[in-house]
Amino acid sequence: MASLNVYSVLVVLFLTCGVVMATKENNQIIKENNCETKMGLPCVLEAFTSIFNTGSISNKCCGELVVLGKVCHSALVKRTLENPVFKDLNPATIIAKSIQTWNYCLTLIDSPSLSA
Repeated sequence: MASLNVYSVLVVLFLTCGVVMATKENNQIIKENNCETKMGLPCVLEAFTSIFNTGSISNKCCGELVVLGKVCHSALVKRTLENPVFKDLNPATIIAKSIQTWNYCLTLIDSPSLSA
């Protein structure tokens, strides 16, 4: 019985360390890449709404999102999901919407009709 308790404590410790490491990793990525300074507030709000709520993102904000970069985009979304305010959201759904928004913007920005 004692070994079960030790095992349980080790599992909890491992999971807790994993969450802390993930948080530090996202924060480090965000800091090293100056992610928080690459988009204007109106576009941040548009992107946030399209990922965490129901909304669309404009061509202008898609441009800012693509300039932000996929690494920053992913780290910011993951860090937002770590916030207790969003604990009731399904992370898989948010990550899927995040990828969908990224792919939409990438396609839009790469479109020849916008480049001309």
